[in-house]
Amino acid sequence: MAKALRRTAAFTALAKALMAGARGGPSIGKRMAALPRMMKASASGQYDGGMRIAMMAAATAYVVSPIDVVPEMFLWIFGLVDDAAMIAWIAGSVLSETERFLEWEKQRDSVLLGKIVP
Repeated sequence: MAKALRRTAAFTALAKALMAGARGGPSIGKRMAALPRMMKASASGQYDGGMRIAMMAAATAYVVSPIDVVPEMFLWIFGLVDDAAMIAWIAGSVLSETERFLEWEKQRDSVLLGKIVP
């Protein structure tokens, strides 16, 4: 049940992110260009997306790993459905996390760094 809810949330995030680009939100190109900056900011500790990026990387490794070939060989259609659901989750996660990162960047850039003088 919880697994189905997570998949539903991923599909919802994917649909929301795709529609946001059409309504004036960040485009797919802008989101993809933000990926390297997001990873760099997470690695340096400036952005708090490290765990989410790690989960996306683990899901990607699961889809492309040779160990995942076994279910496709024996359970043909179920193995492919499993991969399709995982790819949809990855896409939804990347789109929603890049949107979150772009908002974080916008807020961070609007703050002027300096000293507080008493």
